[in-house]
Amino acid sequence: MLRRALLGVSRSRKIKNLVTTAPITAGMVERFIAGETSDEVVAVTRRLVGAGLLVSIDYLGEDTTDPAHADAVVVAYLDLLTKLRESGLSASAEVSIKLSALGQHLRDGPQLAQENAELICRAARMADTAVTLDMEDHTTTGSTLEILHTLRKEYPDTGAVLQSYLYRTEDDCRDLALAGSRVRLCKGAYAEPEAVAFQDRQEIDRSYVRCMKILMAGKGFPMLATHDPTLIDIGLKLAADHGRAPGDFEFQMLYGIRPTEQQRLARLGHPVRVYVPYGTDWYGYLVRRLAERPSNLRFFARSLITKN
Repeated sequence: MLRRALLGVSRSRKIKNLVTTAPITAGMVERFIAGETSDEVVAVTRRLVGAGLLVSIDYLGEDTTDPAHADAVVVAYLDLLTKLRESGLSASAEVSIKLSALGQHLRDGPQLAQENAELICRAARMADTAVTLDMEDHTTTGSTLEILHTLRKEYPDTGAVLQSYLYRTEDDCRDLALAGSRVRLCKGAYAEPEAVAFQDRQEIDRSYVRCMKILMAGKGFPMLATHDPTLIDIGLKLAADHGRAPGDFEFQMLYGIRPTEQQRLARLGHPVRVYVPYGTDWYGYLVRRLAERPSNLRFFARSLITKN
């Protein structure tokens, strides 16, 4: 109930204005967001890579309603990719992009988003790294996968994201469990209707396991995005059952969440990629992180109390 309420306010402009202007929010933002500029996120990336971790960087923003803003997002990614290359970090750091930030909801949006994504993919290739297409709410799933299919003709290393809370995801996993395919499996972080998505957490977890089985049995490269200890253990067992050595799959976790576990898995020899967001448009991302884990909300509540 609390999760759905939080996800509901993530799109409330009134509440957004209240939260984003409150000085007491700063501590929470710093925990989950790696700064506002490309220089700041590159510095965080250098630290994480130095600690033996991989990185996927997200320039925050979504639901673009202005073509000029979509252009600005592309420019931000091109600047970031240049700095990753110049810093010698691109071998360990890729970028994640949201197609809605690239104009997916505008007139002729899918075509515009695809063209903008192609510009970023081209720059990523020049920087010797890759791109993963983030998945958003269910209304964009079909369009995102169509654009993914097109991008992979020229950029076959483009990664996909699938969300286990959607009923369709097992079928999508079967379609994408192909040689050369990179698939990030997460639970899902948007408020979705019962008509298209599981609502019960246990059902979502069971779907996650079924999807892991499909990806581990396939010929692609599974990227398990979870902080759940049980799902991590199941993922390790499934990998062993299918003869996957460390390096034949990877774990992914969010910046600021379970850093000790990130290090533990990395010390065991497993690639661990940290999803690192940056930028000024952090509100929606932050609220979804609060909704995912009650402990995040408790952390936020404590920060409010101590700063008052």
